[in-house]
Amino acid sequence: MEEDLFPDGENIVLEVESCQSPAPRLDQYLAEKLRDLSRSRIQKLIDEGLVLVNEKTAKAGLKLKGAEIVTVTVPPPEALDLAAENIAIDIVYQDQYLAVINKPAGMVTHPGAGIYTGTLVNALLHHMDGSLSGISGVARPGIVHRLDKDTSGLLVIAKEDQAHRNLAAQIHNKEARRTYMALVEGVLKQDSATIAKNIGRHPTKRKQMAIVESGRTAVSHYRVISRLAKYTLVQVQLETGRTHQIRVHMASIGHPVVGDLVYNSKATGSESARRKLGLKGHALHAFQLTFTHPATGVLLEFEAPLPADFKAALDHLH
Repeated sequence: MEEDLFPDGENIVLEVESCQSPAPRLDQYLAEKLRDLSRSRIQKLIDEGLVLVNEKTAKAGLKLKGAEIVTVTVPPPEALDLAAENIAIDIVYQDQYLAVINKPAGMVTHPGAGIYTGTLVNALLHHMDGSLSGISGVARPGIVHRLDKDTSGLLVIAKEDQAHRNLAAQIHNKEARRTYMALVEGVLKQDSATIAKNIGRHPTKRKQMAIVESGRTAVSHYRVISRLAKYTLVQVQLETGRTHQIRVHMASIGHPVVGDLVYNSKATGSESARRKLGLKGHALHAFQLTFTHPATGVLLEFEAPLPADFKAALDHLH
């Protein structure tokens, strides 16, 4: 196993080369240079004063001109204070480096926002016997990427740090493939299309995402699987992985995900509609996951069939 590129508890010193116009922000520069660290972790290090530019603390939005010396201190991981819980989970595959989990709708991926029990991480701490990576931060051991609470489907979990870095790089470099099935409102006319619209935080509803010109690049490719009287079943492949990407993109073209309580203002965007259709969450399922094994180099491909509630909703609408 290779030695860690950025061992915790040590300083990382970077000399900024001449910058082209427009000048990059500090957080953007670090995200590009330190790909072993997540954007959220880089932001946290900046907020905590652990990033110095020419020996002075700096804000994330500082524009770099070139020739600056940037020093990043990555502190040792904090002690984890989360309970292991014996919650049944569907382990599709596992070895000493990683595991692939089929997460049910209704389960939160990792603790946060006042939720510290009943999450996938709590279950993993029990089933993986403590063998989880720690580079994503205190509350997210093993979590390389996430699914929304009400989205079901496949997630890859890292059991050790080097595997985590490798898998995260594959996702960042678009080498890993994540494909979803979604049932959306309305009948899509095109058999396939690409949605390329930037996504950022909603300007007034801070817990929501939105199509924002100044947001981050977001690209989704969809293909129609079948058309119902008032709905369409589509397969969506992500080129990027922004928060709520599929839900925001499909809503932006007038075809929100069935059962989406946040972005669907049409017929099925309510709890009562969910109950009527028998849905436990919204009709979005991560059914296929493909990546290269970080240790063996073997290409792995996994599929998870539509969950029972999703299939029942399809039958009901047919």
